[in-house]
Amino acid sequence: MGPVRVGAVDCGTNSIRLLVAEGVPGQPGLTDVTREMRIIRLGEGVDATGRLSTEAISRCRTALTDYAVTMAELGVKSVRMVATSATRDASNKDEFFGMTAEVLGAHFPGAVAEVISGQTEAELTFAGGVIDLDPSDGPFVVTDLGGGSTEIVVGELVDGEVRILGARSVDVGCVRITERSLHSDPPTADEVTDAQAVIAAALADAGELPLGLATRWIGVAGTFTTLSAIAQNMAEYDSQRLHNSVISLHQLRDVCARLVAATVTERRSLGPMHPGRADVIGGGSLVAAALCDVMAERAGLSEITVSEKDILDGIAMSVLARMVG
Repeated sequence: MGPVRVGAVDCGTNSIRLLVAEGVPGQPGLTDVTREMRIIRLGEGVDATGRLSTEAISRCRTALTDYAVTMAELGVKSVRMVATSATRDASNKDEFFGMTAEVLGAHFPGAVAEVISGQTEAELTFAGGVIDLDPSDGPFVVTDLGGGSTEIVVGELVDGEVRILGARSVDVGCVRITERSLHSDPPTADEVTDAQAVIAAALADAGELPLGLATRWIGVAGTFTTLSAIAQNMAEYDSQRLHNSVISLHQLRDVCARLVAATVTERRSLGPMHPGRADVIGGGSLVAAALCDVMAERAGLSEITVSEKDILDGIAMSVLARMVG
């Protein structure tokens, strides 16, 4: 079988993202055709209400409709859509999944969003995060800091196969922490202290992970890439410079502290900052800073590699894998 185009959609608490990529089933490697990201805040208010709001589902529908058209126009043969934290928590998730079946099914009959198991999410996150790294540099710890949750995965690549050594999903993310604790602009000292306590309690659940085996820390998703861009003093977001960029934990902590102390307007004025991320990057920064402490203390690491590749790439590779034979 020759090269085919596949579509991957990752719908998280804060954003929905699309990857159309080309690859050969049964062979390693992907070539990007297009990537898109929109802030839709699907998880807005879920932590408090337990429901996806009508407005949030509508925002998702609009973005997904455009994505489905794009995939069809680009000749995508098969698509997989994964929905994460916000939908797992919602009492009205059937409404959401019905919408995805309707929108995707208009171009790709039978396609519908799926909530994946924690093990599958770990495997896809890890596979995407290390796709462009030398396997001999591992074992790796890959951290996906999302809107509602953070995935921490320790693993290695052996003969091209992912081997997960340990994984945890903890219920802290940039949106969840902001909504729960950071109500002022900028946050007050008491709010920051409260958020740090929530994060510390959540990260305690990751205590049994074999972090000491990891020789390299990989950070993926929008919070980490934005922090790296600011640490590198980028005038605007540059994905090529960002991909596999390495910054010290000292640099990362410094940027986190600056963003937590800044107002939303001040954050939005930073060149690499996506406007839809400015109001929640403070919460994400507090999670990232806490992770720095964990990685330094338990894994003895002093730097982080920030990757533009993540679970989206893992999803695309899984679509290709299904097409073998």
